[in-house]
Amino acid sequence: MLQRLIGTMLSGWIVVSLAISAEPKVIEPFTLPDVKGKPYSPLSDSKLKGLVVVFIGTECPINNAYMPRLNELYRKFQSQGVGLVGINANEHDTTEKIAWHVQKFEIAFPVLKDHRHIIADRFGAERVPEAFLLNARGEIVYRGRIDDQFGIGYKRNAPTRADLVKAVDELLAGQPISVPRTEAPGCLISRLDPRETSRTGEVTYNQQVAAILERRCVECHRAGEIGPMSLRRYEDAVAWAGPIQEAITEGRMPPWHAGPEFGPFLNDRRLTKDERETLLKWIEQGCPQGEGSPPPPREFVEGWTIGKPDLVFEMPETAEIPAETPPRGIPYRYYVVETNFTEDKWVQAAQTRPGARDVVHHIIVFVLPPGQRRLGGEGGLGNGFLVAYAPGDMPFVAPPGMAKKIPKGSRLVFQMHYTPNGKAQKDRSIVGLVFAKEPPQHEVKVKAIATRSFAIPPGAENHQVIASTTFRRDTLLLSFSPHMHLRGKDFCYHAIFPDGTRKTLLAVPRYDFNWQTTYQLAEPLKLPAGTRIQCVAHYDNSSKNPNNPDPNKTVRWGDQTWEEMMIGFVDYVDLGTSR
Repeated sequence: MLQRLIGTMLSGWIVVSLAISAEPKVIEPFTLPDVKGKPYSPLSDSKLKGLVVVFIGTECPINNAYMPRLNELYRKFQSQGVGLVGINANEHDTTEKIAWHVQKFEIAFPVLKDHRHIIADRFGAERVPEAFLLNARGEIVYRGRIDDQFGIGYKRNAPTRADLVKAVDELLAGQPISVPRTEAPGCLISRLDPRETSRTGEVTYNQQVAAILERRCVECHRAGEIGPMSLRRYEDAVAWAGPIQEAITEGRMPPWHAGPEFGPFLNDRRLTKDERETLLKWIEQGCPQGEGSPPPPREFVEGWTIGKPDLVFEMPETAEIPAETPPRGIPYRYYVVETNFTEDKWVQAAQTRPGARDVVHHIIVFVLPPGQRRLGGEGGLGNGFLVAYAPGDMPFVAPPGMAKKIPKGSRLVFQMHYTPNGKAQKDRSIVGLVFAKEPPQHEVKVKAIATRSFAIPPGAENHQVIASTTFRRDTLLLSFSPHMHLRGKDFCYHAIFPDGTRKTLLAVPRYDFNWQTTYQLAEPLKLPAGTRIQCVAHYDNSSKNPNNPDPNKTVRWGDQTWEEMMIGFVDYVDLGTSR
């Protein structure tokens, strides 16, 4: 889950920084308070052979991904006579919040609070996490990333170059630092204090911006959801104004990967031209709050995007996830729940939620009718598919007059895929159901257009895999959900009609494994009997793909993320008229 969670937020909010200083900068001794308010002077120890200063935050995903690594390096460097200290210069990170962060990640090294970002300015620090290595004279001899494991939209299994460790080793050996500056992926340090912003402006938070954030962002960016920070208050929006500006300018947020010529889609998150210009203008003006009050916030049922469920099922037992991934990964785990339904149930909406989000890679909840012994049965991967979870947008919501069926006496099966993140955790995931208020006109089904017969050669940059299915009866298409793993590059759905004409229904030109989306058509698409849906996917198994676990291996179908899949899920309705 950590991989997805990092990738999902990094692809939206993370940017890179490159040190530009030409001469070594000398940092004079300084004193800052630690999380308990005790003064701490990291440069006062004359016995240190060097000092690593890492600027950190509390919410940035890539920052938090590096906390276990920094703990390891702290212990390693200590044994070599090199110190390591963390400094938080974010205006919005209070001492209390920093203390909570230290406790959550069990941070072993000292963490200091840089009020008014005075020390960050002295270093020229821009991002979190950004590392600086000082020699015994206080000169900055290295600046940049910790290593290259985590980046914008990717997470390697292990770093290919441990930049900070290499720099420390060279310092201790009395050698010149071979690479003194690197790009540092991270979130901007928040230097803007909302107490100092203007009350008035042409564009203000209260009059324009709050409504846009509520409409486009807070479904994810609110407490308890996948967004690493909340954007529901003025103070929150100001704190993240810099990353918001960068993400909008570069088109990374809100996340949406379908080509602009396709749709319209019910869940299209893209900003309109006016929304984009309004947000950017507000930030350029210094984030004025404005007079009056913002409009009332959207109402959410806590923990759910489908509204309050009529019924919630949870896994029958708690899953224990180890701290480290075994060599062959953790096999899928299955948990069976008795529904005890004495009559057929029609599900108008469903959503499954992880108990331990950081380690849940995905959840699929299947319906297992009485007498059926295995998932999918003769209908393949999509048969019995009720709802799934992965970072992205995957709750099931049926159009009016449509629903999925759970036959009486059925069981629900949780298919769980766990990915450890360095800390042992426990999970007890749940699924919520909203039932149709009256029997539907149509039953919604799921088809998985897939093939297991592929082998992606080592080094291939654009390997093509095709799968197709033919609908023998008139059909309504409701949604598309492309699925690949770390080598996935792009994915298309094509319709080949009975008369031979061909139409592209959806193209995802830059597939993002870290943000998996169900593309819900605004209007169901009717397909005549005999229409064939063809899915075409391309994979990048080369070293140019930063997500690639190993470009030297032939890759085949498999459950683990270092293996591959090729599935084009569709929700559809069988209209019952044969060709």
